[in-house]
Amino acid sequence: QVQLVETGGGLVQAGGSLRLSCAAPGRISKYVMGWFRQTPGKEREFVASITWSVGNTSYADSVKGRFTISGDNAKNTAYLQMDSLKPEDTAVYYCAAARGPAPGWNYWGQGTQVTVSS
Repeated sequence: QVQLVETGGGLVQAGGSLRLSCAAPGRISKYVMGWFRQTPGKEREFVASITWSVGNTSYADSVKGRFTISGDNAKNTAYLQMDSLKPEDTAVYYCAAARGPAPGWNYWGQGTQVTVSS
């Protein structure tokens, strides 16, 4: 069982930045890594993903240009750099990993709270 551990959440003012980290037990280059978020009463939504094998990244329209997904294979860690944060970015953020080739996310972290005050 792959365990993902997110860190880096917290409280920040609107316009500020946070960087979330997702530690994996092995080389993250084996997986597609993704970030999702969820607020109470709403479904979990996609934020960003990175496919290491082809170097592709993907972002939700709501975060495009403000968030950046990256990773460090030597540290087995994926990151989500969040800039120009808005109150509507407030959510629990989850890291996920997909081992492929079947679609779907196989592993999830426990989540980290991000709160953006206005």
